[in-house]
Amino acid sequence: MKVVLFCGGMGLRLKEHSDTVPKPMVPIGYRPVLWYVMRYYAHFGHTEFVLCLGHQSHAIKEYFRNYDETLTNDFVLDASGVQLLGSDIQDWKITFVDTGLKANIGQRLMAVRKHIGDDEMFLANYADVLTDADLNLVTAQLTNDPSMIASMLAVQPNYSFHVVRWTAEDKPQVSEIGDVHTSETWINGGYFAFRNEIFDYIEDGDELVVEPFQRLIDKQALAGIRHRGFWAPMDTLKEKLMLDRMYEAGDRPWCVWESDR
Repeated sequence: MKVVLFCGGMGLRLKEHSDTVPKPMVPIGYRPVLWYVMRYYAHFGHTEFVLCLGHQSHAIKEYFRNYDETLTNDFVLDASGVQLLGSDIQDWKITFVDTGLKANIGQRLMAVRKHIGDDEMFLANYADVLTDADLNLVTAQLTNDPSMIASMLAVQPNYSFHVVRWTAEDKPQVSEIGDVHTSETWINGGYFAFRNEIFDYIEDGDELVVEPFQRLIDKQALAGIRHRGFWAPMDTLKEKLMLDRMYEAGDRPWCVWESDR
């Protein structure tokens, strides 16, 4: 399946980096977070990507035009040059599309509709969220159930917040307070699979997971796949530093392809 990646946002919550590079290009180790997302999809056999570009799109284009395979692959260097012993992206096909500086996710998806063509199904993601989830579970929901038009990964928040409940809606007395991780609260995990019919549910100006998803809910055509394993966004400096520490410690659950080694 083609994979649509939304790479055009301003990344204002990661201001320390977004002034110089777009958020998908903020690095973890030797590679930007966007590369890890793409490598994840490639691990499951999906190597045709459509990048929805916007803010500082030139940085993403230049990175892949000047891609250095030697950073993450073994190689031999001799008088004849570099002989790679492995490759990351030799079988990837990447389409770079300018979808505007201020477009929302729904508008960016509509802008690349022609690059999806008549494909029955395709995948999509925010390009800055990492997970070790089995992608086949997300795609299988559409494959096995023709009534579903979209499926999405649902995860539990990894924030250290407490959920508060009251004895009654109009009473101030608190009845319960507990960790968000045990509250059975689930959020959008950012990994989507769509049938081509999703475009029929998006109207001008719609934000993808607001109006179109509500229309799918009304039609009972939206599936949510619960994932209790690793999931982490890279929206803030705190999250960036956490991922850096994990990478340096060799704790990289999002690198699902390393399990093959």
